[in-house]
Amino acid sequence: MPTSDLAAVARRYAVAITPEMAALIEGDPATDPIGRQFVPQAAELDRAADELSDPIGDHRFEPVKGIVHRYPDRVLLKPSHVCPVYCRFCFRREDVGPGGGVLNERELAAALDYVRARPAIWEVVVTGGDPFVLAPRRLHAIVSALDVIPHVGVIRFHTRVPIVAPDRVDSALIAALAAETAVYVVVHANHPRELTAAARAAFARFLGAGIPLLSQSVLLKGVNDDAATLEALFRGLVAMRVKPYYLHHLDLAPGTAHFRTGLAAGQALMRQLRGRVSGLCQPSYVLDLPGGYGKVPVGPCYARPGDAPDTWCIEDPHGTRHAYPPDADTTAPDRSPPLWD
Repeated sequence: MPTSDLAAVARRYAVAITPEMAALIEGDPATDPIGRQFVPQAAELDRAADELSDPIGDHRFEPVKGIVHRYPDRVLLKPSHVCPVYCRFCFRREDVGPGGGVLNERELAAALDYVRARPAIWEVVVTGGDPFVLAPRRLHAIVSALDVIPHVGVIRFHTRVPIVAPDRVDSALIAALAAETAVYVVVHANHPRELTAAARAAFARFLGAGIPLLSQSVLLKGVNDDAATLEALFRGLVAMRVKPYYLHHLDLAPGTAHFRTGLAAGQALMRQLRGRVSGLCQPSYVLDLPGGYGKVPVGPCYARPGDAPDTWCIEDPHGTRHAYPPDADTTAPDRSPPLWD
């Protein structure tokens, strides 16, 4: 990429990559699945007509600074807009970066007061930016404040740190998350090459402290848009005791069209995974609707109403359709399912 193009992208969007991720890039960053995620490309300066500065409507549902309240029972708490790496496809790329900063004491207090005042809020998702760039002391203050709110039942952290900067997951960070309230950590991983020995060790430190791990991934052209890569990613995560939670269809953030697949392509990939990997390895394929209307599953459907009342036509993982309940005369000599290829 010409230096002038890199400078133009850097003026528009934040750029950062950790040594751990830089070491994983093999060959041309523009085609390498790790390089594509973190190294700027000139295509980021091309904004498609359907791309949005706030693609999932965060700003529309921000009653106080640092809080996004789109669902009745949960809120996002964004104490920081800083990340150790800046993904080139980030849906918050207009907000994150070194200039995004952190909530000051007054702003954080107001955000926590918002949660305290609303008994319907059962889950607080601490995100950003990446919350694990905060000092353990500050993390502990946030966890401790949420821990004593009676109606908060879950504190969930969204982070890339265990993968992109695993050394940050030390005893101080783990201690900062100690709470009576259930604490979950959701890690962001997109390619099996990210599941390094150092990442495994970071995961183990959370798990050793009794903190469950989930993962979320983004479907990205040229990174993980084939069944073999997704299978390896999800199997690798499960083997490290991380449950795949979401596979996100890429949001309509500015300058990200070169990463975007079609919904039909995503559904086809999920069909290929069905039956080939266990349910432990199956995330929900979801789309966050533009405008803040919420996250919905968009994976393939295997059931449709049958021709007769109270009957269904069900498609198996091979694509063969079956009546449900079965017809009365379907007592063929061999009812065993076909062997997998």
